[in-house]
Amino acid sequence: MLIDATIHKANALVIDANANSRSLITAQLREVGLGFVRAVTRVKDARIVLENAPYDLVICDYHFDGHEESGQDLLDELRRENLLPYSTVFMMITGEATYAKVAEAAEAALDGYLIKPYTLNSLAERIQAARHRKRVLGPIFEAIEAQDFERAAGLCLERFEARAEFWLFAARIGAELLLRLRRHADAKRLYEAIIQAKTVPWAKLGVARSELEAGNLSQARRTLENLIGEMPDHADSHDVLGRVHMEQGDVIAARNTYRTAVELTPGCLLRAQRAGTLSFYCGDREEALRLLERATVNGLKSKLYDAFTLVLIALMRFDKRDGKALKSTQVQLLQMLERFPNSARLQRFATAIGGLLALQDKQTAGALEAARELAAESGRHEADHEVASLVIAIWKRLADQALQIDEMADLMHRIGLRYCINKASTEILVAMAENNEGIAQTLRDCHAKIFEVAETAMKQSLRGQAAAGVQLLMQQGERTRNAKLIDMAMSVLKRHAERVDNAAELESSIAALQERYVKPLGASVARARSAGGMALRGT
Repeated sequence: MLIDATIHKANALVIDANANSRSLITAQLREVGLGFVRAVTRVKDARIVLENAPYDLVICDYHFDGHEESGQDLLDELRRENLLPYSTVFMMITGEATYAKVAEAAEAALDGYLIKPYTLNSLAERIQAARHRKRVLGPIFEAIEAQDFERAAGLCLERFEARAEFWLFAARIGAELLLRLRRHADAKRLYEAIIQAKTVPWAKLGVARSELEAGNLSQARRTLENLIGEMPDHADSHDVLGRVHMEQGDVIAARNTYRTAVELTPGCLLRAQRAGTLSFYCGDREEALRLLERATVNGLKSKLYDAFTLVLIALMRFDKRDGKALKSTQVQLLQMLERFPNSARLQRFATAIGGLLALQDKQTAGALEAARELAAESGRHEADHEVASLVIAIWKRLADQALQIDEMADLMHRIGLRYCINKASTEILVAMAENNEGIAQTLRDCHAKIFEVAETAMKQSLRGQAAAGVQLLMQQGERTRNAKLIDMAMSVLKRHAERVDNAAELESSIAALQERYVKPLGASVARARSAGGMALRGT
């Protein structure tokens, strides 16, 4: 029984914990003509396999006895982090008890599902239908693979407007592409048109995401709260609401929101890391350690695992004086560094954990050397908020040992002026200082100073002195390297360019500062969002 003329060229992955079921599905796939079939027993193994090689077809069980992860958790993570090609057919197998959840998922991102027991014919029919949809939408997928996102979005919009075959699926892809292209208003209009044509939860969530990306935080929060009121079990909505809370600087609310998301999807690696990281920032170290160590057990070798998790675990193990566990964390980090020896980020993490071990062993000179190395890193133009967090965490622990280090006060002041970009970034740095009130107060004073400069510049521009406001922001931005001031200088200049004599020259100078000091922060935001960390807006 061949599904189509090219099925023999396709490869498949079967994910099922039950040996009998796994063997049956494998045999059935070979009977319908699949050329290569691989099988794994656990979600964590499947995640790594799919991260490292593309498959034409994935058949996954929904429920895994004895494990928190579900097939839905796996699909959600892979889709959300763009680790599953659009051309891959992902089908779920479920029992009657979970039918409603899987049917809902199918409408959004799943290519098909089968309810146990099923026949060979029904399996073949579902695969055939899914492959047909992939062929019809092939030009869109080809444009995406070629990274021609404008063309791909245009093809999606054409299919949506014509209500051609698979228009709803094409519309969802198109809206995602518009967000990626930073066409937030166009994405929102498309999501709203989808809702008008056929109300679906993911479209309402898309509206909220568009509002968030456009900086309309209050509006995004209202949209999300309404959606969660309608569908309290919609975990993706909690994810986006958590991001809104973070952008608004409400770390506690963000932690509570991500905690709910983890409760809804306990097997989700990214959500466990986010909730654990936020619990660390909120001072709930027991919950933080539990969530982050669980994430490490389930996903250490996954691309979705963020190595910063190991740093937070190391800090908590050091504070608990658990030398054996701290050493084990160092070994895990060094093994990761062996796989990626050129990663400057992992090298910084190794320096930080090495400093903690030296401090634990009363090797003050070694600990101070590591602390000064990290401090030097924080002064480099490509440094980011994460480096500043490491510096504060290590120097705070040096201070706890009653070590009097002359340069510490100046170092914390420089870090505060550069990295206290907004309320959220400031509060996270304060959280890294923990109970050291001296460091915390320095950081808050620096945030107040940055806010004062920004306010003064805005007042000048409103009084018709835009040139003076731009000069102030540019000068203070260059002196402090603060991304908020640099970006604000460009924003004010563009708004009042006609009233600034040397606008072109100033724009060139500010653009150079953005390239040097703002761009690295943007890269760290993208990395954090894709790797499970807590991302912060640069401005």
